[in-house]
Amino acid sequence: MLRRTIHSSFFNRSHLHHRCSSSSGPSPLLIQNRCFFFGSGGNSDDDDSKKDGKDGKKGDKDKKDPADEKEEDKNEDAKDTTEVDKEPSATLNNSSKYKTFPRAGGGNPNIMLPANRLGFGDQAPRYPHLMALPVIRGPVFPGVLTPLTVTDKKTIQAVEKILSGGSGGYLGLFCRKDYNPSHDNIMKGIETPEVITDPSDLYTVGTFAQIQRMTKAADLDDLDGEDEDHPSHPLNEYHDKEEESEHDKKPSATILLMPHRRIDLLSVDDIGPPIDVTVSHWDRLTYVRGNDSSRDDTIRALCQEVLSTIREVAQLNTLFKEQVVNLVPSSHMFDMNDPYRLADFAASLSINGGDVADLQSVLEEKDPELRLHKALVLLSKEREVGKLQKEISAKVEEKMSEAQRKYFLTEQLKSIKKELGMEKDDKESLIEKYRKQMAEYTEVPDEINEIIDSELDKLSTLEKNSSEFNVTRSYLDWLTSIPWGTVTKENFDIKAARTVLDSEHYGPPGTGKTSIAESVATALGRKFFRFSVGGMSDVSEIKGHRRTYVGAMPGKIIQCLKSTGSTNPLVLIDEIDKLGRDFRGDPASALLEVLDPGQNSTFRDHFIDAPVDISKVLFMCTANDLETIPGPLLDRMEVIRLSGYDVPEKLEIAEQYLVPKAMVNNGLMVKDEPEQGNEEVTDGPSDNDKPQKEAQPPSYRIADGVPSTLSIQRSALESLVRWYCREAGVRNLAKKIDKITRLLSLQVVAEEEGAELTDKSTRKSDTWEVSADNLDQYVGKPVFTSDRLYETDPLPHGIVMGLAYTSMGGTALYIETQGIKRGLDPEGKQRGGGTLKVTGQLGDVMKESTQIAYTVARSRMSEIDPSNAFFDEKDIHMHVPEGATPKDGPSAGITMVTAMLSLALDKPIKSDLAMTGEISLTGKVLAVGGIKEKTMAARRAKIKTIILPADCKRDYDELPEYLKEGLDVKYASDYSEVYDIAFGTQI
Repeated sequence: MLRRTIHSSFFNRSHLHHRCSSSSGPSPLLIQNRCFFFGSGGNSDDDDSKKDGKDGKKGDKDKKDPADEKEEDKNEDAKDTTEVDKEPSATLNNSSKYKTFPRAGGGNPNIMLPANRLGFGDQAPRYPHLMALPVIRGPVFPGVLTPLTVTDKKTIQAVEKILSGGSGGYLGLFCRKDYNPSHDNIMKGIETPEVITDPSDLYTVGTFAQIQRMTKAADLDDLDGEDEDHPSHPLNEYHDKEEESEHDKKPSATILLMPHRRIDLLSVDDIGPPIDVTVSHWDRLTYVRGNDSSRDDTIRALCQEVLSTIREVAQLNTLFKEQVVNLVPSSHMFDMNDPYRLADFAASLSINGGDVADLQSVLEEKDPELRLHKALVLLSKEREVGKLQKEISAKVEEKMSEAQRKYFLTEQLKSIKKELGMEKDDKESLIEKYRKQMAEYTEVPDEINEIIDSELDKLSTLEKNSSEFNVTRSYLDWLTSIPWGTVTKENFDIKAARTVLDSEHYGPPGTGKTSIAESVATALGRKFFRFSVGGMSDVSEIKGHRRTYVGAMPGKIIQCLKSTGSTNPLVLIDEIDKLGRDFRGDPASALLEVLDPGQNSTFRDHFIDAPVDISKVLFMCTANDLETIPGPLLDRMEVIRLSGYDVPEKLEIAEQYLVPKAMVNNGLMVKDEPEQGNEEVTDGPSDNDKPQKEAQPPSYRIADGVPSTLSIQRSALESLVRWYCREAGVRNLAKKIDKITRLLSLQVVAEEEGAELTDKSTRKSDTWEVSADNLDQYVGKPVFTSDRLYETDPLPHGIVMGLAYTSMGGTALYIETQGIKRGLDPEGKQRGGGTLKVTGQLGDVMKESTQIAYTVARSRMSEIDPSNAFFDEKDIHMHVPEGATPKDGPSAGITMVTAMLSLALDKPIKSDLAMTGEISLTGKVLAVGGIKEKTMAARRAKIKTIILPADCKRDYDELPEYLKEGLDVKYASDYSEVYDIAFGTQI
């Protein structure tokens, strides 16, 4: 009677309208029925409070007095038995699969209830054959109402038949072994959890459960009653519709189950779906106290600890507390005095967070003490998770509280200060700051003052959170940051300027264009600002952006004024020959206003949109090629050409700057700081009036732990300059010296620590001195092996050495010619002749120079030897060696003429003679550039005689004496003079 009351109360609470049978066991007819199974864990709404029809009536009966229930139960049992006898039986061979049964569940076609319910808990029938449903999130424990979701159509159909039959709607629930919780119900590629491929996928201990209700999705077609393989079955139309649709909806049904007891899986008779299994039912396990007092105490202690842990976890975790509150009313077998059922109840509370194997272990355990132990372990894990969750929550809350407290206190402090007049609001402070900043400038143009006043008035009326406020504030920031009328005092002391330039003009890298500009700024006492325009194609980089754009800002010119804090800085515009140009404008045209003295006094930046005087700025630009600079822009500049460093200059730079810098950077040397004396400050002349002391070169010493003999000898530097680094500047020379010092540093550390190095890095000489003899151990083999292609004297016929100016400085350039004699045609006439072929990757200018040289050579030959028909009878092939290197320019004109005449006259040229000069069509020798570099190339090639154009005499005279020493220079204005020198009439 107590069981009946609890049972009825529960189902009244759950609105399931279930009536229990007082029968002690199932009828023989129902035992023969075979039940089927399904299963994936899920959540579902079991609220059926709005049921109408028969269920509503049955719910009204459940509310009657207990005294009337017994008589009604007898009548209903008799009625149910009569109805069951009238229905077709479901046999063991699944013949009920093809039978049609009436649908239960009242007026809603998507809700089904079992046609007959035959017992609860231990009174439930014990069917040996069942339909099995796999569950994935953990086993289902007896007495805990459980919802499951089914997505397999055949399984849903089988469940409908079970509910429509008279078997009472019983299933077997078995947990799957292959569930992976990280893949959200997808196990080993199986999307439908209730379908298995191997009987071993299921655990062997499960739960015998009764279906309380099944609710199908509203769009799911009727799956029961007919054979789906029959052509006229509605499912066939359903399948046809599925094939036509690209995105089919999967069937879905939710069933509500009440587990009764544990069962053992004996065999899987049909893998399905649906799955047909044979099971054996467990008898109810009871623990009798009084046989073993020690064991009784242990079990009682375990029970109390389980209950205590449940209470503790419920206090820590609100979700767990809600789960306990919701689970207690639906767990009809919950008994605090029964250790078995208490353990099941505790394990069911951990179903969402516990390990599947641990939960299954509780389900399979028959010993009460061990079952309680395992359940307690699960609860302990939940307790630890709850503590961690509470700790995290407390930390988050503490941070939030602290941030809120700080915010409120800050706001209160602002209000108090404002009331006391100690602080103004942000807007007033900004306006005051701008006015104070403008008051520091003495020569602010009237137009600028008017603009600033107007903007300040506008700022005072704007809201701080508006976008216009931020735009106006940014504009005022830039307007007030320009140093209106502020200039730095310049130094016009020539001696001081010379001292600065002499101390820094060797500064690497390159040829020192940038370093010279910085030295000029230092000598003049101006601030220095540099920006590169190489590759720049956006005019906004020069003239700024319009204020209408997001993120707008002034151009580089205004930025340099703000950065230097003066209106007369020295601005270096680097790489001006590499300006770009695209759809965003032409920066070269924008620079016209910047560099024009007649316009830059009212320079207008797009962002400032007001005249700014930049006429006091000293602009310096650097370039490598003047031909790429637009003519109008080049016209606004004064060009100063810097020649490359010669060998003595490179050696001086290396010894004074490059080697000490590399040694210090790699820890081999340390710089000695000069001692600061205590000088009295007295009234006297200003710094500019005092005589400038000569700059003392810094001193260096070997670092501690470094061998005292470690050094880079001058012979090594000479070899680097001659055979490795021939460029005009010293950038590559600096790289080679850095490479040497890095390897020296590695060797010092390795020998100190006893570390083993590779064969390439190991020191092979007995000394720490790097000289020309062991230089290849540090920088590899020389890049240049010889300056001469031909070592014989004289040179072969038709070959002459010229001098050229390249990106690597000056170089010796050979011109080679060969005559090609053709045979006779069938008429006995000479084939070919009179043509010129040139190779060697020559540029257009040099190709034109070869044609001019060929014409001059033929003309001169008619004067020298009219009987010589060489040019008429033979073709000439002219080649300039190192064909992979591009070559261009007219300076090899006289060299080409001389080579062709040497070939035609069969006269050789001396190997120590070199020449350079452009040739005109009438034989005039024209001036060329790069005289210094070509002279250095001649010295490297051990040339003794050089032929130069007469107009280049002034360039040669300006060279240092050490470059001219040992050279015999001949000047020529007409090729006849070149001929006399080359072919021996003047030599």
